[in-house]
Amino acid sequence: MFKNVRFFRLGGPLELTAAGLEAQLSTRRFRPCGPLETATIGWSAPAGDDGPLVHGVNGCLLMCVRRQERLLPSSVVAEALDERIAEIEGAEVRSIGKAERRRLREDILVEMMPRAFLRSRRVLAYVDTQAGWMVVDAASDKTAEEVVSLLREMLGTFPAIPPRPNRPVVNLMTQWVEGNDVPDGFTLGQECELRDPEDAQSVVRCRGQDLSSEEIQTHLRAGKQVVKVAWEWEEHVSLLLQDDLSLKRLTLADSLIEEAIDADIEDPVARLEAEFALTALELRGLLDRIQDIFDLARIE
Repeated sequence: MFKNVRFFRLGGPLELTAAGLEAQLSTRRFRPCGPLETATIGWSAPAGDDGPLVHGVNGCLLMCVRRQERLLPSSVVAEALDERIAEIEGAEVRSIGKAERRRLREDILVEMMPRAFLRSRRVLAYVDTQAGWMVVDAASDKTAEEVVSLLREMLGTFPAIPPRPNRPVVNLMTQWVEGNDVPDGFTLGQECELRDPEDAQSVVRCRGQDLSSEEIQTHLRAGKQVVKVAWEWEEHVSLLLQDDLSLKRLTLADSLIEEAIDADIEDPVARLEAEFALTALELRGLLDRIQDIFDLARIE
């Protein structure tokens, strides 16, 4: 369910229920873009448009943000504007000033906007009310922060901070690939990215390779540092850990899924909740270990 994870530390256990959160999110349901709107954002049902906005499982509340935007490339607008200006200047034998140019551009936007293509994006997120985490399935900080901000808007107040490690992430990841002090429960995978701290353009990316090999160790001795590394946790979860502590390519072990989720479940809502329960349980344990390993700051 969650392939990319951006997580936030909350102020502590929250007094939130699925029913209470459903009532608050329903005031900002997603609606499609109007003819002249460039984008809209709102809450959508995780399991389908007609389902509930919130699914509660074991103290975790799953929700979904949907964002729709109209695609109107600036190059298309610029080309139409140049054609309009050339037409006017040729017909009236005069030059177009800056103010009139701005007005013509606005007119073109109004004309073209209703015909622009629409693109939608759904982002899953959940709040772990017991462990005090918020998790967003987002590949970028901007998307994750947008989801957190929208939830904060719904709740009025929502103390949440991105991970702020008190231990140096890059130094620790580099030590692990060097073969030192790999945390209990973790094993290194076969992928990493190395970067020269003095030259951001000097990057080495390795996939499908033994990280203890002489080739990798030579790069480390030359001063490169590990900024991404593949991890496997408790033989349950594989992931790529990045230097900002975001997780990419999160994958649950097939054996874990087969054991925990009945393959015969046909109801989409029941299957969604079963997958969510498993994902949230594994991430609760994983994030608690990341909290300990990197000594993440807490909200006072």
